[in-house]
Amino acid sequence: MTRVFELFGKRWTGLIVATLLQGPVHFADLRRAIPGISERMLSDRLTQLAAAGLLVREVHDGPPLRVAYQLTEAGAALEPALKELGRWAGKYLPESSAQCPKEFG
Repeated sequence: MTRVFELFGKRWTGLIVATLLQGPVHFADLRRAIPGISERMLSDRLTQLAAAGLLVREVHDGPPLRVAYQLTEAGAALEPALKELGRWAGKYLPESSAQCPKEFG
């Protein structure tokens, strides 16, 4: 569990993987799909996920040159766990942080 949370405990990581579950996504489209993430943070998280063997980076010749990301078999295998976490959150977590008690906000 420690290794899982070292990676997935970082902000944005789960959202990136969840977005990539839909199929390959170009960098710009991935950034638009995750409001609030900076290009640098997205790039850092993608590098970490690639190093962990959860995604691959594909360069598509241009013009313009485009980079897409796709989950590996290991990354795609996270789908059932992420869906279960989503169901759990829907049942047990409030809709907004404004509803969270201070100690959990």
